[in-house]
Amino acid sequence: MQENIVLAGVGGQGILTMARAIGLAGLRRGWQLKQAEVHGMSQRGGAVQSHLRLADHELHSDLIPLGEATMVLAVEPLEALRYVQYLRADGALIASTNPFVNIPDYPPLPELLTRIAQLPRHILLDAERCSKLVGSGRAANIVLLGAASLFLTIEATELEAAVGELFAAKGPKVVELNRTAFGLGRRAGQLYRQGLERGEPWSAVLERINGLSREQLLGSEAAATADAAGEK
Repeated sequence: MQENIVLAGVGGQGILTMARAIGLAGLRRGWQLKQAEVHGMSQRGGAVQSHLRLADHELHSDLIPLGEATMVLAVEPLEALRYVQYLRADGALIASTNPFVNIPDYPPLPELLTRIAQLPRHILLDAERCSKLVGSGRAANIVLLGAASLFLTIEATELEAAVGELFAAKGPKVVELNRTAFGLGRRAGQLYRQGLERGEPWSAVLERINGLSREQLLGSEAAATADAAGEK
């Protein structure tokens, strides 16, 4: 078993927190771990990426070769597309739809999202909105980690436990908030994939998910909403 994950975004979006959570869950399984970080700019808002490799056998390099990533996990859509060439043919891309416009010629957002949506295995989520639904605008990275759990070998319960461990020092309220963000992101990701599997346009699926409340995304009503939409 081997997971090669490219995590991408800009400084301050919690890229390394996602990497630590996945890495901690892997280490708890007794897996080998190697990680390489590259910062395009040192200040907040500069491009950030991390290569994370996990395996149940020895790893010899901390860098992922082109075409060998099992996942690209990005908190920013343009940064997601920067690393598509790393994906395997069966790799998954999980990205937020929220742009961080830090360059003057930032491409049109619909164009970026359409390109991402052409990949057969992908999830697009308004991670900032989902984060605010759980009571914090700073948990978008954990929302995306929840969605990414749908494609990872590590069990969702193991990842959620790692999230709790990472935030334990900040108190039970912060732990609960982030665990809720993880669960909401995973459920939103499930609904997105179900919509695509029914043949719906990605934009329509995303719009419907964005119309759901916190209670709908966290409760059984989300499933009912998805089923009803599939019957129309």
